Amino acid sequence: MGEAKTENVLEIRNLIKDFPGIRAINDVSFDIKRNSVHCLVGENGAGKSTLIKILTGAMLRTDGKIFLNGQEYCPMNPKDAKQKGISTLFQELNVVDQLTVEENLTLGIEDTTFGFLKKTDKIKKIVSTLNSLEPSINPKQLVSTLSVAKKQIIEIAKAVASESDIIIMDEPTAAISENEIKRLFNIIKSLREKNVTVIYISHRLDEIFELGDYVTVLRDGKHIGTKPLREVKDRSELIKMMIGKTVFEIYQPKEKPSEETILEVSHLSNHKLNDISFNVKKGEIVGFYGLVGAGKTELARAIYGADEYHGEILFKGKRLQQSPQKTIAAGIALVPEERRSQGLFTILTIRGNVPVMNMKKISKNGFINSAKERKITLEYIDKLRIATSGTEKEVSKLSGGNQQKVVFSKCLFANSDLLLLDEPTRGIDVGAKSEIYSIIRQLSSEGKSIMIFSSELHEIVNICDSIFLLYDGNIKANIINGTDINTEMIIHTVTGGN
Repeated sequence: MGEAKTENVLEIRNLIKDFPGIRAINDVSFDIKRNSVHCLVGENGAGKSTLIKILTGAMLRTDGKIFLNGQEYCPMNPKDAKQKGISTLFQELNVVDQLTVEENLTLGIEDTTFGFLKKTDKIKKIVSTLNSLEPSINPKQLVSTLSVAKKQIIEIAKAVASESDIIIMDEPTAAISENEIKRLFNIIKSLREKNVTVIYISHRLDEIFELGDYVTVLRDGKHIGTKPLREVKDRSELIKMMIGKTVFEIYQPKEKPSEETILEVSHLSNHKLNDISFNVKKGEIVGFYGLVGAGKTELARAIYGADEYHGEILFKGKRLQQSPQKTIAAGIALVPEERRSQGLFTILTIRGNVPVMNMKKISKNGFINSAKERKITLEYIDKLRIATSGTEKEVSKLSGGNQQKVVFSKCLFANSDLLLLDEPTRGIDVGAKSEIYSIIRQLSSEGKSIMIFSSELHEIVNICDSIFLLYDGNIKANIINGTDINTEMIIHTVTGGN
């Protein structure tokens, strides 16, 4: 390698990433020091994921420069990034369960003779790296017999042996036990001696203080600050940087809240949720706030009947069956987080999407009444102010906000009394967000009950009558809106504070 290495392994300068209607990364500049654990924090939507995708070559930047070891760095894809020295440990692990540990370590770089793996220096080096990190893992055992934490360690060993300068770890403790977390932290700390820098992303602030040398805070796509962790006093200082002086639209309390209970959830538990109980009243807007991995989507899917659970859900006094079809028939609809892949038929027109959850209303003897179909679609275009040239516009050609309005139209046409909204304004510009909020308020005033599962705090505080705080599959607190909202207490709770 010859040349002297600079103190900074990575330098980010004036980085910008634009999506239609949204600037996800807004003129971000900071440095990452060699052989350090550099933590990246911020609320959901702060820009962390976009930044990581640019660093790993999964996404191209709009503007700005990145320097890796003093050289300009512009990866074209993740393989290119890996060859240049940046590896990533994703939540979804990149291992093959049916192969042995050794076969996984050498996947893609094998040297074979007549189909047999040759014991080259390369393989010896990777196996000895694994041995130095975690001696308890036998190279000959099947990966399927290992815990999630040990599978992570295999990926770390592979990255270290391939002489990665930087390993990015995205929420690596989300699915592992306390004991395994301790072991993983010891390994991460030991990587400094192996000339590896770790970029560590986590919503668990206690981990940041235990592991990190430096922390960078992002908020709304902007760089708020980078500090040595020894100079950060406590969690509350980090939380203040993360949320800033957040200005909320004023919450409007209801004049006459209904006392009629429409949904009763009792002792709901499954692979992610732990003994969750709550009620929703008619016309009430109830918010579930938490960060990645808190269990928001899993709760929405359980109520909808898409995920199995133990416990009981009563809707309008009757027990809900665990089937989306029966849930829809009972009067509950889900607006999923992934609207393009799960909420819409993007190759169809608006007219082809709106009636699909209630086709019997526009058909007779198996034949669709085109005039009815068109009339109903026009009604919803008007009611939800969908910006389009007409009913025949392909949904894929609409903006994110208008696509979301089409999903709402489908659910309303299905005659739903309860709407489950999972991240209802994700990827939508500010103007469209405001319109979606006014639609939600209008539906509530018409007596529809709404549950919002969101990782945007201002959204929850702005619109919800009552708020449940989720962390690691548990309800940690319940707040009735209309009183003074303590945002620092909320962030403290949803990042694992007691």
